[in-house]
Amino acid sequence: MAAKFGTSGLRGLAEELIGDVAISYTRAFIQHLKSKRLVKTGDAVGVGFDFRASSQALRDNVAEALRLEGMKELFFGAVPTPALAFESMKRRCACVMITGSHIPADRNGLKFYRPDGEIDKKDERAVVSRVGKLKFHMPGPMTSRAGNVAGFMARNAKAFSGKPLKGLCVGVYQHSTVARDMMVDLLKAAGAEVVALARSEAFIPVDTEAVSAETQRLIRNWCMSGRYDAIVSADGDGDRPLVADEKGQVLRGDLVGLITARFLNAQVVVTPITSNSDLDRHLPKGTRRSKVGSPFVIAEMMKAKKARARAIVGFEANGGFFTASPFKVGRMVLTPLPTRDCFLPILAILASAKRAKKPLSAFAAGFALPVALADRLEDFPVESSSRLMARLSASNAACDEFFSSLGAVKKRDKTDGLRVTLADGAIVHLRASGNAPEFRCYVEAATQIEAEALLKKAVTRIAAER
Repeated sequence: MAAKFGTSGLRGLAEELIGDVAISYTRAFIQHLKSKRLVKTGDAVGVGFDFRASSQALRDNVAEALRLEGMKELFFGAVPTPALAFESMKRRCACVMITGSHIPADRNGLKFYRPDGEIDKKDERAVVSRVGKLKFHMPGPMTSRAGNVAGFMARNAKAFSGKPLKGLCVGVYQHSTVARDMMVDLLKAAGAEVVALARSEAFIPVDTEAVSAETQRLIRNWCMSGRYDAIVSADGDGDRPLVADEKGQVLRGDLVGLITARFLNAQVVVTPITSNSDLDRHLPKGTRRSKVGSPFVIAEMMKAKKARARAIVGFEANGGFFTASPFKVGRMVLTPLPTRDCFLPILAILASAKRAKKPLSAFAAGFALPVALADRLEDFPVESSSRLMARLSASNAACDEFFSSLGAVKKRDKTDGLRVTLADGAIVHLRASGNAPEFRCYVEAATQIEAEALLKKAVTRIAAER
């Protein structure tokens, strides 16, 4: 089976997932939960999907798997991942989100959630081990009923019910994200004037970490009118925010996470090694760095929780925000939601800038972080990326030679991929995808011009290894 678990969920080409693969992995997931006594036959399992063309077929596969395992489907339809996770956790039931998130439209995936939140790496290994040895079950009738995300909507609306965004005009780039209508409604509830922009019926893969030139062009053009205080959006399944200031400049997701953590007065913050190196200066002493991927961020948050830490949050460079503790916001105590969420960070950063009485561009610039950029090389064979990373990790000489056109290597960090600090203090971080033919590159430099030049050189150097 070509499908693989990556940083967040099972992913692969849609044509390879549809059918036996999706059915087998979903059955293995349910059987694993049964073995852990987290669910039992007859329980409800939440199911949601994004707007990809292949999502309905995969929903049919998931429903068939649930039927074979004697489970009941609680079908939410096209909803954001954080909303599905929240509503399922509230009901203490497992759930499956059908989404490929930000990856191209010909791919898709499955995100599995226990009744208490995302599965971890140990769960993933257990599911994979069961796929090839599934137990036979006599098929029974399919039981399905509709679910809704009214509780998730009320949670966010009540938290920002004091109209903290009154006076702001916010554009919502709707494209094909399942968060598009909910985002408009929540921003309006928080007092903003909202304009819906560029709704699409065809699926558009928006990556909030490596924002495409086309997306940036659209945002800059909208901002030329001078009408908007911000433009916001999300990826396909609505768990990663995209925030641009009034000038059309897209804010890095880790900056959005930093501002949200400060908005909540977080005491412990977990963020991956790919997040800006200067974030720690603005965060509590309890800040922890993890490997890249939601399971690793969540694992570090849970460690802090077991140590009886309070006010625990996490965020990624893509902007996805997690909470492992309750937080009081406005008239609402937000219960923990340890999965990526795009709504809280979008509302929090706009409210923070409004409270500071500054345009979003000036407010963000006040943190004076090094310029961090990222890019993704598509159609990069997994075999080529694995070979390259193995070579660079095995030999300092090979590493030095590879980066010689960019600068002398001063420091190496192999926490996740290879992150090198050059002699001038600039950073280049290479990460291969474990389940898709793509390769990511992150850079940091003192200025925008230096960062753009460094990223261009690094991407050119990586592309030569295809």
